[in-house]
Amino acid sequence: MPREPKKAAGRGKRTPKPKPCPICGKPATEASRPFCSERCRDVDLNRWLSGSYVVPGRDNADEDAE
Repeated sequence: MPREPKKAAGRGKRTPKPKPCPICGKPATEASRPFCSERCRDVDLNRWLSGSYVVPGRDNADEDAE
C-alpha cells in the first residue's frame, strides 16, 4: 500500500497579509476592500470623478499620421 507524503512543518494554507489602504495606509477591511473604510472609498471615487486620476492615452495627432 503506498504511503502518503508527509507534510512539511510550518507549511500549509497561508492567508495573504492584508494590503494597506491606498488612501491612508491603514489595514484594509473585508467590507471595504481594498480600502479601510467607506470614507476612503468615497475619497477615491471623488478623485476619479474630479479628474485627479487620469488614464494616459494616445494623442489624436498620432492617429492622423497613419
